[in-house]
Amino acid sequence: MSIQLISVSHKTADLTVRSWFSLTSQQQKDLMHAVCQNSAATECVVLSTCNRMEIYMYGPDEAERDIFRKGQASLMEILALDTKRDVGKYLRFYQREKAERHLFHVACGLDSMIIGEDQILGQVKDAHRQAMEEGTTGTYLNTLFRYAVTAAKKVKTKTDLSKTPVSTATIAVKAAREYLGSLQGKKILIIGASGKIGSTIFKNLLAEDEAEIYVTIRQRIPHMDQKYTYHTIDYRDRYEKLGDMDVIISATSSPHYTITGDKAARHVTDGRKRAFIDLAVPSDIEESVTEIPGVGYYNIDDFSRVARQNNDRKAAEAVAAEDILREYQTDFEKWMLFQLSFDMISQVKEQVLSEAGEKGMEKAMDHFFFRLREVSRPDELSSFMDMIGRLAG
Repeated sequence: MSIQLISVSHKTADLTVRSWFSLTSQQQKDLMHAVCQNSAATECVVLSTCNRMEIYMYGPDEAERDIFRKGQASLMEILALDTKRDVGKYLRFYQREKAERHLFHVACGLDSMIIGEDQILGQVKDAHRQAMEEGTTGTYLNTLFRYAVTAAKKVKTKTDLSKTPVSTATIAVKAAREYLGSLQGKKILIIGASGKIGSTIFKNLLAEDEAEIYVTIRQRIPHMDQKYTYHTIDYRDRYEKLGDMDVIISATSSPHYTITGDKAARHVTDGRKRAFIDLAVPSDIEESVTEIPGVGYYNIDDFSRVARQNNDRKAAEAVAAEDILREYQTDFEKWMLFQLSFDMISQVKEQVLSEAGEKGMEKAMDHFFFRLREVSRPDELSSFMDMIGRLAG
């Protein structure tokens, strides 16, 4: 029995391809159940974010190929992907230690487009929580995710990997500021301010207090401090407001465009500079807005330059993080090996105790070590004796 993983991420696919694999919350639940019902996997957790879609599974070693094949088939069926489309080249398949190590890297932000961003840790916890609520995860994936989350928290506190945090949200605002020269006195419209990325941008902009903020929700956000001032507009009126805005940011989970190029062009006619920033997968803003004079358009993949600069600065901290992750992964592997060997350990213990009842404990232990010598290779016996020495020492 071991951990298996199917993954597609920013490392293997661009924004367009990643949008093919974008899963709604309900689709994530359906996929987890489908994997457990249609394959030999007994546990499943699905992680779906803007930059990755991953299926973590637990099942028999001898059924790995079947689990991967049926896991991919379930994914394609739920997403209604064209079976003739060569999606397999974008998927990566990991098993055993490589699958475990991948989750540890993901949880602490080492596998993120922006190394050290800490939003991913919350997303990993949410994915695990959803699987527990759906009943598709058990002892092994539960423990793996707990170890990964604990390791990520230690990385956060013991290294500077997440210090001066850079995230998609902060880079998006930086892009708008660079394009316009300044955000002082500018008007910014946020579509999806109640979502995870949108709410982060919303809070950051309000705290900086340099721009006038508009959001497409009907009422004030309940958790927001009332000392901040912002404007709300009806989502249906968003196009009418575009002409007044300097920055339009959209970060929703909608399967359709929130801003289309042709409708935007009807309301943005003065030719002055505006930044349209799309932080959604699949895309919220139609790329044809770039045909409108004065418009600068940015999506998640456009932030790779800033991300690389951030990642280069954090290279030393990444090495320190690796040491912590290696320690926790080793602990998990030892736990898993012991769990999978528990029946065998119980059987050996029963044999020794039974023999001790007949011949005494000393003879039973002598016989145990004699049998161990007979069935072991020299290198195996040497390793075992080293461990016995450490226990006795």
